[in-house]
Amino acid sequence: MLFICTHNSARSQMAQALTAHFAGDRNEAFSAGTHPTSVRPETKTVLEELGIDTSNLRSKPLADFWGEEFDLVVTVCDNAKEICPFFPGAKKRVHMGFPDPNTEDEFRVVRDLIHEWVRTTIDER
Repeated sequence: MLFICTHNSARSQMAQALTAHFAGDRNEAFSAGTHPTSVRPETKTVLEELGIDTSNLRSKPLADFWGEEFDLVVTVCDNAKEICPFFPGAKKRVHMGFPDPNTEDEFRVVRDLIHEWVRTTIDER
C-alpha cells in the first residue's frame, strides 16, 4: 500500500511506519509526497516512542512510484487528495485526512489517530 501526503514529512511517514511495524506481516507499506521535503524530527521522535525504528525513513517523490501497482493508495492530507485524485495502478483508493501537526504534542495526537486507523482498518484487511 502507498500513503501519499504533500511533503512526505509527517503523516504519510507515520502511516507507512505504523503499518510496517504493526501490520507488516500482512502488508507492505510505502509513502511518498506530491512535493517531498524531508522527514520532520518530531515524526521520528513520536514513532521512536513506540519502539519503531526510523533510521530508514526518507521523503520520496510520488514519481518514484508511477507504474507500480498497489492494492490500496491512501491520501492522508486534503492537499494531496486534490493534487492526486487518481493514482494509476491503484486497485483501491481512499482518503483519510489527518490534521497537520505543528507541535510535538500534536504529532503524538496525529500518530495516535493514524495508529488507531491502521489498527482498525488495515489490520482487518
